[in-house]
Amino acid sequence: MKKYELLYILRPDLEEDARKKVVESLSDLLTKNGAKVNKTEEWGLKQLAYEIKKFTKGYYVLVKFEAEKAALDEFDRMTKINQNVLRFLITVDYQ
Repeated sequence: MKKYELLYILRPDLEEDARKKVVESLSDLLTKNGAKVNKTEEWGLKQLAYEIKKFTKGYYVLVKFEAEKAALDEFDRMTKINQNVLRFLITVDYQ
């Protein structure tokens, strides 16, 4: 399995409980598809460089994990459907 970093931005208007549920569900989505989540860092509310879906701020979350391509594909598919995720980026972690 390769090591990856995932950074995603959630809607800033989510309540704390709803935000925790979204973070947990996205982590569960990875683990259910065979990934091993090593670390999750919630960076908090930050200013966006440009407006996304009429939002100027977003809640940033960084996840480090190990997975096969099938888990990445399923995460990509489900995250594009999720209205609470503004943007996400998955990169290979070379460390």
